[in-house]
Amino acid sequence: MLIWFVVIYLLVSIAIGLYAATRVHNAKDFAVAGRRLPLPVVTATVFATWFGAEAVFGVSATFVKDGLRGVVADPFGASLCLVIAGIFYGTKLYRLNVLTLGDFFRLRYNRSVEILTTVCIVASYLGWVSAQIKALGLVFNVVTDGAIPVAAGMVIGALVVLTYTSFGGMLSVAILDFVQMGVVMGGMLYIGHLVSGLTGGVDVVVSHASAAGKLDFFPSAGTAEWLTFIGAWVTMMLGSVPQQDVFQRVTSAKSAKVAIYASILGGGLYFCFTFVPMFIAYSATLISPEQFNALIETDSQRVLPTLVLEHTPVFAQAIFFGAVLSAIMSCSSATLLAPSVAFSENVVRGFFPSAGDRAFLRMMRLTLVTFTAIVLAFALNSEASIFKMVENAYKVTLAGAFVPLFFGAYWRRATTQGALAAIFGGLSSWLLIEALVAEPLVPPQLIGLGVSIVGMIAGSLLPQRIGRPTPPLDQHSEIHHRAAARTHHAEALHTHHQEPARK
Repeated sequence: MLIWFVVIYLLVSIAIGLYAATRVHNAKDFAVAGRRLPLPVVTATVFATWFGAEAVFGVSATFVKDGLRGVVADPFGASLCLVIAGIFYGTKLYRLNVLTLGDFFRLRYNRSVEILTTVCIVASYLGWVSAQIKALGLVFNVVTDGAIPVAAGMVIGALVVLTYTSFGGMLSVAILDFVQMGVVMGGMLYIGHLVSGLTGGVDVVVSHASAAGKLDFFPSAGTAEWLTFIGAWVTMMLGSVPQQDVFQRVTSAKSAKVAIYASILGGGLYFCFTFVPMFIAYSATLISPEQFNALIETDSQRVLPTLVLEHTPVFAQAIFFGAVLSAIMSCSSATLLAPSVAFSENVVRGFFPSAGDRAFLRMMRLTLVTFTAIVLAFALNSEASIFKMVENAYKVTLAGAFVPLFFGAYWRRATTQGALAAIFGGLSSWLLIEALVAEPLVPPQLIGLGVSIVGMIAGSLLPQRIGRPTPPLDQHSEIHHRAAARTHHAEALHTHHQEPARK
């Protein structure tokens, strides 16, 4: 019964995604859902940004082992990121009417900065999306009691997500997010209710966790532990702001006001709801201490699914795994789409400047298939945990893309030379310390962030040898004008390519 439920659920998801594909008519529909989504749908899709494998398996497993200190990056840093990104994109970038973050970097700086930051952003998705694919393999393996190996489950999961995402793009993602988030929230709360009955109540679990020190948040040791703590928090909170999937979800809203409100609501909802799988996973240590404490030491990611399979009825199992699949597929579909759109728009398209809208749409879909294959190969060969794969993903964007993005939006004197100095300085210092220092006192990504800030300021204030010597006095009006001109050109090009068919 459980296996058939999962199969039916996957088929329904594909059907919904393919239905959404019938409403995709151009690249803008595919990339940002035509920018016409209402508040409830945008809130759901913002919430779904990270409520996937990381929140269900990664965060819960890390909390059981390390307590609240271990999950400072997610949900604490992650939820703040959604709020910061929503306000930033809603107030600064929404009105530019661009498809990707790389478009902003090109308009604000030049083509070189556009390519470098896009490569950073795309590279950061490798670990993040691989974590989702790895979790899908784990779900299929657990549901079938080992009949489907984890590797085969990864392949099946990747193909399912690829199918509806490649046809429907962001519109499929948004519609499925809205449907699947209802399943996720209802399913998780139902399982939490069942588990609380097995433990004697929520207060019993919370009291036990408190007594075990799992609710202690701030470090109690010295400088090194505090720096590690701050590094994890900042990496997720700021390093994940320059991410294409966050940008796409926020800017798919029908207005800037909806984008801001939905991000605040989605971020707050994400923060609160991530504690549900943490509660369920920790409850396992009270229900069967010997079994689950042993499992924590060997493979803590299996604590939650094992608890559900062995201590709840079949109906509850179907609800749980339906919710888990909803969460992971919602998250993985958008994170497959985002880097594919960014790479197509900001790297590949530069080599085909005269390509029409339909050709560009095919280009994005082909890139999506290619990126999925790369991610699947990485997931099949990686031994890292889901939590670590996600935590490491945003170091590259923190060191290489955050400073050019924020300084470009808020500092009028930021120049192309400063942006290039920030990118190369941040990335090189981060990578060198990662490679050469075994246990650095300061997290390498924080050093990379600091060097990137210094590079931006120094590079912008020194005599200019690269790019425009001084940005326009009213740079945001200029950027807006150039973005509007580019949009008009693309629309005219699209009309030109369609004209023969009309005749």
